[in-house]
Amino acid sequence: MKGMIFMEDRYIREDKIIEKTEEQVKQELIVSILRVKQDLDESNKNYEYAEEDLIDYYSYKIKANCSKMDYLLKKAKEHGITMDMIRQLEIKFNTAI
Repeated sequence: MKGMIFMEDRYIREDKIIEKTEEQVKQELIVSILRVKQDLDESNKNYEYAEEDLIDYYSYKIKANCSKMDYLLKKAKEHGITMDMIRQLEIKFNTAI
């Protein structure tokens, strides 16, 4: 098969993958926790006013967000992130809005 270009030849990554610093990882975790918390709060409010099929939708969304929050909090604990750090960033985040 002369002249054929194989897919793996096209997609070779030439750039080095840049590792994130511990501080960047911590910041991303905290921001993710705050976003999931906000989404969970919104889902809970919408669940209160949901009708018919939307009740199932919001209950699944709440359950998914709770699972995600559990995961993120476990990761945050592994990286030494405390609730005080999250609350401080949440206050800054809310005052910036």
